[in-house]
Amino acid sequence: MSVVGPSGCGKSTLLRIASGLETASDGVAQVDASRIGYVFQDATLLPWRSVQDNVELLAELNGQPKEARRAKAGRAIELVGLTGFEKHLPKQLSGGMRMRTSLARSLTLDPELFLFDEPFGALDEITRERLNDELLRLFVEQRFAGLFITHSVSEAVYLSTKVVVMSGRPGTVVRTFDVPFPMPRDPDIRFTPEFAELVGEVSRALREGHR
Repeated sequence: MSVVGPSGCGKSTLLRIASGLETASDGVAQVDASRIGYVFQDATLLPWRSVQDNVELLAELNGQPKEARRAKAGRAIELVGLTGFEKHLPKQLSGGMRMRTSLARSLTLDPELFLFDEPFGALDEITRERLNDELLRLFVEQRFAGLFITHSVSEAVYLSTKVVVMSGRPGTVVRTFDVPFPMPRDPDIRFTPEFAELVGEVSRALREGHR
């Protein structure tokens, strides 16, 4: 599920509540998942640690044995396509590769729920589309639930089975759209009339909710 809405409407706050980092001031938030992965807008890598060591970090903090976490990190690095870059430092990586490292780090938790706080927003369009494709591949393979925050309507529609549109402050749900395109998705679906029509409908709802 993706959530789109204007800046300041509470999208990131929604993620923090779902993760347990923040408590709702009203109402009830129920999260039926014990293992939660969180990917932030910034890759938040430790600059003095290699890709391998950054990916192992969460498992290390959770007290997993060295051999187990190294094997799990190796599998996650392979899943995100960074095999061969294990010894590289973050400063030696492109922006897209740093986000792949951040994603791999969360994958070591075997998350039932993934929370994404606009992780690809700072990347160029081509890199962003490639990472969207990689994320969908991981979704099909790993079968986690995902809550994805983005300002890009086309990204929201492409990645999701459902798109929620929020209004401006105070943020409320304006509309919810079901995305009918089956998984796995062909990247070329972005260029079809059906895709463009749905993107247009979501965009109109977003504009109307921002008035």
